[in-house]
Amino acid sequence: MIDKTAIIDSNAKISKNVKIGPYSVIGPNVEIDEETEIQSHVNITGNTKIGKNNKIYPFASIGNDPQDLKFQGEETKLEIGNNNKIREYVTINPGTKGGGGLTKVGDNCLFMVSAHIAHDCFVGDNVILANNVPLGGHAHIDDNAIIGGNSAVQQFTRVGKSAMIGGMCGVVRDIIPYGIAHGNRSVLQGLNLIGLRRKNIPNKEIMILSDAYKEIFKNENLTENLNNLSKDFKSNELVIEVIGFIEKDKKRPICTPFSK
Repeated sequence: MIDKTAIIDSNAKISKNVKIGPYSVIGPNVEIDEETEIQSHVNITGNTKIGKNNKIYPFASIGNDPQDLKFQGEETKLEIGNNNKIREYVTINPGTKGGGGLTKVGDNCLFMVSAHIAHDCFVGDNVILANNVPLGGHAHIDDNAIIGGNSAVQQFTRVGKSAMIGGMCGVVRDIIPYGIAHGNRSVLQGLNLIGLRRKNIPNKEIMILSDAYKEIFKNENLTENLNNLSKDFKSNELVIEVIGFIEKDKKRPICTPFSK
C-alpha cells in the first residue's frame, strides 16, 4: 500500500508488498525490497538499497549527503540489509569517495530515536544503537554490539563483536570483542559476561577467555602481553578473536582498563 500523498520518483525500484506512508519522499536511485514498511514523513534518497522486511519510522532521513566537507557530490552508495528497525529521526548517510564509497548496514539491527550512522561506516548484524548514539565516519561496528544511549563513537573507531558500551560514553578507542566499556571516555571494565551467556557459550570457554583477558590487560604493554600469552589461550576461539582484533589495525588505540 502506497499512500496517495507519498512522492515516489518514477525511476525508484519498489518491490511488491512495500508500504509507504503519507508524505514520504523516495528518490530516483532508491531500491526497496519486499515487505518493507516506510511510515509517514520519511525521506529516502541517493544510491540507496534497502532489503526486506525493514520498518522505518517517521522523520528518518536515509541516504542524504554525507556530513563531510570533502564530499563533492560524487556517486556513492548506502546498503541496508533485512529486518531492521529504524526509529524516528534516525539519519544514515552514504559513503564518500575517500572512504571507499559505501556505507553498509547488516540485518536485524535496532537504531533507536535520533541515532546517526555517518559516511563509510560498517554496521554488522544484530547491532543496537540506543537513543542519540552518533557513529562518526568510517566507524566499524561488529555483530551483536550494543551501544548505550547518548554515547558517541569517534570516527574510524572499531567496536568488536558482542561488545557492550554503557550510556553517555565518549568512545575514542577501539573496544575488543566481548568487552564492556563505560565512563566519560571509554574505559574497559571487563568482559560482557551476560552477552556471552546469552549466546550459550559454555562456561568453560568463558573462563578461558576471562583468564586470557587478565593476562592481555595486566599492564599497558599489550604487545609484550600478547607475545607472552600461553599457547593454551591461543587455541581458544574466543581468545583468537580478541587477539586478531587487537593485531588487525595496530595504528588504532585499543581501549584498556588504563584508558584515560
